[in-house]
Amino acid sequence: MPRAADAASMSALSPCFRISSTESANICIPELFLTAGMITTLLFRDDAYLKTTSARVLAVHELGIELDRTIFYPLGGGQSGDTGALLRANGERIPILDTRKGDPIDSVRHVPAPGMPRPEIGETLTLEIDWERRYSLMRLHTALHVMSCVVVAPVSGGNISPDKGRLDFNIDMSLLDAERIEHETNSLIARGVETETVWISDEELDARPELVKTMSVQPPRGAGRVRLLKIPGIDLQPCGGTHVKNIAEIGGIRVLKVRSEGKRNKRVEIALVGT
Repeated sequence: MPRAADAASMSALSPCFRISSTESANICIPELFLTAGMITTLLFRDDAYLKTTSARVLAVHELGIELDRTIFYPLGGGQSGDTGALLRANGERIPILDTRKGDPIDSVRHVPAPGMPRPEIGETLTLEIDWERRYSLMRLHTALHVMSCVVVAPVSGGNISPDKGRLDFNIDMSLLDAERIEHETNSLIARGVETETVWISDEELDARPELVKTMSVQPPRGAGRVRLLKIPGIDLQPCGGTHVKNIAEIGGIRVLKVRSEGKRNKRVEIALVGT
């Protein structure tokens, strides 16, 4: 961290954010310290079952709290951002209402509840996600992967919330039968296949365009590699979301509705059995 004089001189050269946890602490940090190098290690990529961990505060600003690592999944790929809490050593609990992506790639902003205390730069916090909510998202997200192999058509949209999920397909409405979709998806889930994370290069993905099922959203390129979810014998496609280790954990799905959302969008909405 630069000295006050150095910080003052740099603030004249670049935009500046006010960062403080108290009204009296009036600390100005140049924008470059909030955006350059603020990369978060995404622990959920390697282990989506982590419920708690510790992390160090990198930045605090009006868009949220950035940490050096996180178990919180940020909104993306149709999946809702995680909620939970950040715990300070003094016992204060900072509820997190949402998690969003920041700039650059792989930076994460944890959005606190309004009016809550803000941590200090460099402070170590304990992270806790709302596990019940996250696990529902993981099960539904994986279920949509399986369902996309029953409804064989380009995907024009999708969304995953804790209580339901949906995919929009570019397909004729007459080809969508709710009972068949439900039965065949559940039959695949019953196989109890282990899921796998696979990484390929940008160039390998470009050479295999059939892996990309989504019409409007392309997998992020530029990092040199792209993450795929593999369900052996069932599915393989780019995805940065969180998924269950074995598709048997989904338990089963029920189709809530099938309806037309326009010329190119035919929506299939599902929920988990028992919800």
